[in-house]
Amino acid sequence: MSRIGKLPVSIPNGVTVTLKDGVVTVKGPKGELSQKVDPSIIVKMEDGHITFEVDENSPVNYKQKNAFHGLYRSLVHNMVVGVSEGYQKILELVGVGYRVSNQGNILEFTLGYTHPIILQLPAEVKVETKSERNQNPTIILESCDKQLLGLVCAKIRSFRKPEPYKGKGILFKGEVIRRKSGKTAAAK
Repeated sequence: MSRIGKLPVSIPNGVTVTLKDGVVTVKGPKGELSQKVDPSIIVKMEDGHITFEVDENSPVNYKQKNAFHGLYRSLVHNMVVGVSEGYQKILELVGVGYRVSNQGNILEFTLGYTHPIILQLPAEVKVETKSERNQNPTIILESCDKQLLGLVCAKIRSFRKPEPYKGKGILFKGEVIRRKSGKTAAAK
């Protein structure tokens, strides 16, 4: 049995959860999310908690059922937290001349290429950019969907991945890059 899957998900005030035909729908002040649950997992709602159990009569093999047990519990927990509190990621642009600006949900990057990079963000993701003197430009992304927020962050990071020699690139706030010495240190 999955240790994560055994834990119940508590439903906070202001959040409603509905189960219908194997689909869990969560509504809250920050938005609405839904997730289809595999038939080998039984979802129950009792006393303001959601519990997940493995259906022993399911034709899916044992290892796969245990994997689904923890997976769907985590996905539903992330949905409940997302619609009640929301998720936030902060990205930092480290490098000379790296800039970012936004107009609505359209981001425009200047990252040392010959052309600016323009990215249209999904409507579920709210964005804010900050450029202060003597500070690295930052991008603040907020959403109720943790998966979507992670995908957007990965796409933005792919424009300039952090590199270990000069430490330049797009990093998460507080991320530390292990630095490498260049060719001169190896020649000695």
